[in-house]
Parts: sequence; C-alpha cells; structure tokens
Amino acid sequence: MELQLSYRLETIATLVPDGARLLDVGSDHAYLPIALIEAEKIAFALAGEVVKGPYESAVSNVCDHKLQSQITVRLANGLEALESSDQIDCITICGMGGRLIVEILEKGKDKLADVDCLILQPNNREDDVRAWLVENGFAIDKEVVLKDKGKFYEIIRAQKGEMSLSEGELRFGPCLMKESSAIFTEKWQVECAKLEKALSRVPLDKAKERAQLIEKIERIKEVLK
Repeated sequence: MELQLSYRLETIATLVPDGARLLDVGSDHAYLPIALIEAEKIAFALAGEVVKGPYESAVSNVCDHKLQSQITVRLANGLEALESSDQIDCITICGMGGRLIVEILEKGKDKLADVDCLILQPNNREDDVRAWLVENGFAIDKEVVLKDKGKFYEIIRAQKGEMSLSEGELRFGPCLMKESSAIFTEKWQVECAKLEKALSRVPLDKAKERAQLIEKIERIKEVLK
C-alpha cells in the first residue's frame, strides 16, 4: 500500500537524521513513522497519540504496512509515551499550536536527557517555541518555511547546544531571516496585509491598540527590506 505524505509531512521527513530512533508525538495515523521506516531512513519509531480514535487508526495503519516490529504505537499524553528503554534520540511534534508544543516539552523535560534532535512544526506562536528551545539548551540548526494547500508552515529543527536569539530572530526565525526565501517574503507580506486591515478598523481614539499594530507592521516591513 503506497503511502502518500502531504508536502508538509514530506518536508518534515527530510529533516529527520538518518538512523534516528524517533518519537512522533501526536502521530495521528502514524504516516510519518511509516514513511520513514519504508524509506529505510530510520530503523525504529514510536508513535504517540493521546486520543483513542487516532491511536486506533495508527495501530491499524502500522499493521496494514506490516511494520509492528519497527513501529510501536502508544496511547499516551505527550512525552509520557517515552520510556528510557526506547533509546529515542529524535522527537517530532508537528501540527499543533506553539503553546501546546511548549507545554508538551516543558511537562516532559526530564525525558529529554538523551534526545539530541527536536523537529517542531507549530501552527502558530513560533516565537514561543524558539524561546523555549533557547532556554532549555537546544540550538536551532535548520528552519523551513513552506506553503501547503494555501497555508504557511514553519518547521524548526534544533540540536542539543547553546544559542541566543534577538527579539527579531525569535519572531521571524534566525535561519529563515538569513535565507529570506520567496515563501518567507510571501508569508510576511500576507501577515502585514492582515495587520494593516486590522489597523484600518481600529478607531483613532484607541491609541494603544493602534500603536501595537503599527509596531508589528513596521517590524515586518523592516525584515522584508
């Protein structure tokens, strides 16, 4: 059975180090672990799912692909799926809000001692995710911004290490700012247009609200120069 990954998941798969032992948190249908095992990019994966329906779907998909010896599916909340005997060295947490990703990492912090690589794809609040990485001994080494089915996504990969980020780098991404790709420019042009539209609706007497929006718009324009 041929597994067709979305462009977003396909891109995430390319960032997983060869030979990693992977935990995919919120694995949904276990598509990512299945694709990585079938491509012989990794030898073992753990698919964690907190909701019963998607958990059952993941179990069923792993069975259909006859990969039960290489993929373990666990019904667990966040990093609770992880046991030290699994020897996991890479974790993917994708397709959730940035604050939820931070919450998952924060709650399971004690389980990250042997984890070298985190691959995170927040649907929003990317700055919160970057701030958590900086504060917890992870250094961003790769970022990708892409557009899939009309939506923009940022993928952040971090390895164990120290780094400090400016306010601008937290917001826009240190690697993404440097690369300044066409998709990066498009994403922030769209965001800028949304903010300008919001500003046009704020009454002139609401000075504080207007000032905050103006500052955000100016920061984006500065980065896009």
